Amino acid sequence: FSSASSSSSSSSAGAAGAAGELAQWEYAEPPTLPPHDYKPPPYDGPPKEEVIAMRQQFLNPAIFHFYKQPVLITNGHMQYLYDEKGRRFLDAFAGIVTVSVGHSHPAVMKAAADQLTKLQHTTTIYFNEQTSLYAKEFVERMPKNSNLSRVYFVNSGSEANDLAMLMARLYTGNNNVVALSNGYHGTSVGTMGLTALHTWKYPVAHGEGIVHAPCPMSFRGTHGDDVDAYVRDLNNVIMTQTSGRIAGFFHETIQGVGGGVPLLDGYLPKAYEAVRAAGGVCIADEVQTGFGRTGTAYWGFENQGVTPDIVTMAKGIGNGFPLAAVVTTPEIAQTLAQRLHFNTYGAQPVVSAVGRAVLKAIDDDGLQENSLRVGARLMQRLKTLQDKHDLIGEVRGKGLMMALELVTDRATKVPAKEETTVIFERLKELGVLIGKGGLHGNVFRIKPPMCFSEADADFLCDALDLALSEL
Repeated sequence: FSSASSSSSSSSAGAAGAAGELAQWEYAEPPTLPPHDYKPPPYDGPPKEEVIAMRQQFLNPAIFHFYKQPVLITNGHMQYLYDEKGRRFLDAFAGIVTVSVGHSHPAVMKAAADQLTKLQHTTTIYFNEQTSLYAKEFVERMPKNSNLSRVYFVNSGSEANDLAMLMARLYTGNNNVVALSNGYHGTSVGTMGLTALHTWKYPVAHGEGIVHAPCPMSFRGTHGDDVDAYVRDLNNVIMTQTSGRIAGFFHETIQGVGGGVPLLDGYLPKAYEAVRAAGGVCIADEVQTGFGRTGTAYWGFENQGVTPDIVTMAKGIGNGFPLAAVVTTPEIAQTLAQRLHFNTYGAQPVVSAVGRAVLKAIDDDGLQENSLRVGARLMQRLKTLQDKHDLIGEVRGKGLMMALELVTDRATKVPAKEETTVIFERLKELGVLIGKGGLHGNVFRIKPPMCFSEADADFLCDALDLALSEL
């Protein structure tokens, strides 16, 4: 095979990065994974074919899988996954942006095991030290002087966004909620209305009172990079599709499922001003961008210099354990107390212990800083691939939340759906498990565990370069 990239080794890649130039490299053979000193135990479960057959027979058919030849994952360690034969894969998607600090991170596993020996489950009708300590340590991660000081723990992002929408409506006394086109906020009946991608919306009544404003995106946006034009659109939606008084405004800072789309810089401050003038509260969905993943900030919204009234989190908050949260001000939180409200598993002792361990691991392992450093290397490599391969229409993102949109023509931006599928399958053969998304399924989502290394980034880009060159 013949291709051009930086280096196939971390040492030469580092030298190339330090020099500010990417060297040419001829592939005599496919790139190899960086060394890793973990060996998974032998798999002793049923054969792969039997596992697949049982899933097809007993699980709901709506539960889809990746790849023509599915992967059976039986073990994981930090940024790597292993199949039943012990083959190692680079995990560039982190269980759909869920494994934040690494698969089977020793500190997280120890926290869960230690708590399981004491108390597996009780609910918030009783007190438990893990829940109270977690709430304190969690709130301490919010921006100083933000007044975001009351947290409600739940189990999933959909639950968190449902609860945030309820609180916004109770607090403001208004019903209409504005979200952005191309966004994703869940698939419950309530959050399906917030989501603006037809592929995730069933033909049933949903989203009562929810309207959408055009997303301020550069590559496919209706106004290009004109921030003020998107703000005018938002105001127009409020004035023409609501009573003029709204409950709230939902946004991701970088749209995840929609294809790793960052909101244009400067949009959120003006959008927040418009929303608050219409009586609404601002709700930041940090399910994917939170906990240092963008590198430049702990929370995605901080990159635009705004402070929301409500923040929702899930996925990376628990490193794969079922955990999510809604953080807000004391005044907004108080509105929920007018009736009984309860979550059976929210903040139970084991997940609280795990949540605490995740927060500590992010700090102790320097994962925000790692996301910044490795993300910069990844962006550099991907931009170089864009210069070489016309199929890459845009490279976008921040830190370890990156995306690559493939198009058949950069001028017309026709989605390269078939080519994306071919490369997707080839990357698996080369040892890379990557995400795929966007409305047209032509976007590679690169969102690995935050322990991802520069050598991992180089291997991913070498594999991607090879797969693109083979088309």
